Amino acid sequence: MDVTAREYGQAQKRVQKQRAAGYAVSARYDRRSAHVVVKLSTDVEIRFPARLAEGLTGASADDLATIEISPSGLGLHWPALDVDLYVPGLIGGLLGSKQWMAAHLAHGCDQPCV
Repeated sequence: MDVTAREYGQAQKRVQKQRAAGYAVSARYDRRSAHVVVKLSTDVEIRFPARLAEGLTGASADDLATIEISPSGLGLHWPALDVDLYVPGLIGGLLGSKQWMAAHLAHGCDQPCV
């Protein structure tokens, strides 16, 4: 499927709009606190327990330690786990897909429900 110049331009505008709220400039796993720490372009830092994020629950510290940031800064990827999280979602407090979050919140779990 070919992408037209118009479609490409529209996609670029959407990405720029999403980046305006902040995008990841660094990401690391803090072994002592078992938190993922994401620094945004706005100098805001987001920290969350890895155990609360979809796909990261139960992962080893070594698997959590390697985090890749997408070129746009809007995505985080854990290659050893094949897990992706969306930075704008993290800013909004979403730690997983809508379905996963609904199940998690519906049960009032302080840890991911399985």
